[in-house]
Amino acid sequence: MSLPFVSGIGLALILRKTVDGTDRVGFAQFLVFMGVAISITAFPVLARILTELKLLTTRVGCTAMAAAAFNDVAAWILLALAIALAGDGVNSHVHKSPLVSLWVLLSGVAFVAFMMILVKPAMRFVAGKCSPVTGAVDETYVCLTLLLVMVFGFVTDMIGIHSVFGAFVFGITVPKGAFAERLIERVEDFVVGLLLPLYFASSGLKTNVATISGAKGWGILALVIATACAGKIGGTFLTAVACKIPIREAMTLAVLMNTKGLVELIVLNIGKEKKVLNDEMFAILVLMALFTTFITTPIVLSIYKNTNDISFHQTLRKLGDLDTNDKATNEFRVLACVHGPNNAPSIINLIESIRSIQKSSLKLFIMHLVELTERSSSIILAQNTDNKSGSSHVEWLEQLYRAFQAHSQLGQVSVQSKTTISSLSTMHDDICHVADEKMVTMIILPFHKRWKKVEMENEEENSEVSQHQMEENIGHGWRGVNQSVLRNAPCTVAVLVDRGYGHGPQNLGLYTTVTQHVCVLFFGGPDDREALELGDRISNHPAVKVTVVRFIHKDVLEGNDMSHSSPSKTNGKSYNLAISKVYPPKEKELDDATMARFQRKWNGMVECFEKVASNIMEEVLALGRSKDYDLIIVGKGQFSLSLVADLVDRQHEELGPIGDILASSTHDVVSSVLVIQQHNAVLNGETPLSMRNDNVI
Repeated sequence: MSLPFVSGIGLALILRKTVDGTDRVGFAQFLVFMGVAISITAFPVLARILTELKLLTTRVGCTAMAAAAFNDVAAWILLALAIALAGDGVNSHVHKSPLVSLWVLLSGVAFVAFMMILVKPAMRFVAGKCSPVTGAVDETYVCLTLLLVMVFGFVTDMIGIHSVFGAFVFGITVPKGAFAERLIERVEDFVVGLLLPLYFASSGLKTNVATISGAKGWGILALVIATACAGKIGGTFLTAVACKIPIREAMTLAVLMNTKGLVELIVLNIGKEKKVLNDEMFAILVLMALFTTFITTPIVLSIYKNTNDISFHQTLRKLGDLDTNDKATNEFRVLACVHGPNNAPSIINLIESIRSIQKSSLKLFIMHLVELTERSSSIILAQNTDNKSGSSHVEWLEQLYRAFQAHSQLGQVSVQSKTTISSLSTMHDDICHVADEKMVTMIILPFHKRWKKVEMENEEENSEVSQHQMEENIGHGWRGVNQSVLRNAPCTVAVLVDRGYGHGPQNLGLYTTVTQHVCVLFFGGPDDREALELGDRISNHPAVKVTVVRFIHKDVLEGNDMSHSSPSKTNGKSYNLAISKVYPPKEKELDDATMARFQRKWNGMVECFEKVASNIMEEVLALGRSKDYDLIIVGKGQFSLSLVADLVDRQHEELGPIGDILASSTHDVVSSVLVIQQHNAVLNGETPLSMRNDNVI
């Protein structure tokens, strides 16, 4: 801030001689206001820019956010000083003694001390009333907090400092955590959706660009912009280079710190209100703030290309490749994506199931997905998560670490976490990039729906307690994320449909008894072979019992043509499925070889069944309803037309026909489902499969 502040003071000396009316303003007031206006960095606007450029969690982004936060606090302090000196603006030095400004300044310091010493502990007590489990807050404390915002704003206004300063200082006293997050969520829509646009509109109405006239006026505007950019960019760049930050990152940081925004407008509006800035100076500084903010994104894009935006070269990986690698370097890498605390138990249980107790190690990458919305709380949430500031949102993420801490000490499991903040339309790019960069073998995605068990008393049956499943939908947009990942992922993808997997009393750490039952459904094709590979790995766990059921369609035994489907069963429906482009007999040969290898390895230890079924849908649903299995693993599926013709009720194409049946909320399935898709060169592009009457396209 030092160089731009000094530059602003130097610019003020020039403007007092060139802009009409500025010489009638108090000398100290005008210099301080200009210094503050030039040296400010807008923290909220910078956070939004960094998020949209996918730089928020990078080293440059973290440095910029930390510097901007400090800059923001310093700007508020300087603003209080400027207001204290401003007095009544024009000719204030004639009507007021300098002791009045000193009194205002000392009163402001006493106010801050009072807030930090007395109010802050009181707000810590209020924040403690927030439920740590549910995050629920009593309405009384919310109303009390909002009332105190106005009270302390009134106090600073009485002192002679603008009311916005009192509200800001009170905001600092509110402890960061669940209470602050709930409070932000309560008032954010009203403030950001109504009050903030009105404030910007008010600032726009006050801005009269017509006051900037002639070559002199536009020349002054160019001088102000050049001084603001040179001071801020130059000062930040020199400091960054002195701290041994690479040149490209230092220049990026300098341009980012040149961003102006809401705080700048607050300073300018207060300056105009206090008559320190006339109409022409106000218009010049508003245009300067707009220009410096607008140029930030294009300049950053030109000098700093984030690695997330670079198209990556996909190296396709699958579970079957692990056995062919050198045992010394055989490391199973998994990327687990989570939306929130509801995903934690099922992810813990699933990872524990696939963690081999043999010498092969597991490297787990936890990716916390945060949707970028118009609400700034999503960015604050991600910052709290990354900084581990004690937020309630961090606790569930820490639960994932603690679950594997003992294994990590043994060198069997290593865990890393990353938070990504993106719009849902581009989030799959971040997931696929991390999967490619970390060379993971499997991505685990949570399904956009989940079910939780709710116990209810049934009075008609002697008050017995029965369990019912309640469906929760986190949003259709997340379904689009899963679909995009399935199309573009460079490795195997597993979609977990959670129906309470990991929420029960099971503990896989107790190896003496079997606590989990897993069923692998095998129909044939690359995806099912990949599902069987995962079942092979789970079979290593002594606390998990694996059962493999291979389905053989009745038409195969009877020698019927599998590529024909009857019009009565298709009902004119059209399906988009990924179909295998390889020769069907070759696929059958690979299926038989994979199953034979699995049976030889686990002969007598893993139950393997073959089912000949004419109605596969009923057979599959019977397994899902049986309550015999905690988890059912199935491939997304490259299926024959006669099988697809039986499955006309399709809701979720990303799960494939069998996964869609098991994930349906209308079939009373109680088992959780894991749908596996293997990505390889053959299946990278999905081929539309349409069935209309007897025609196959």
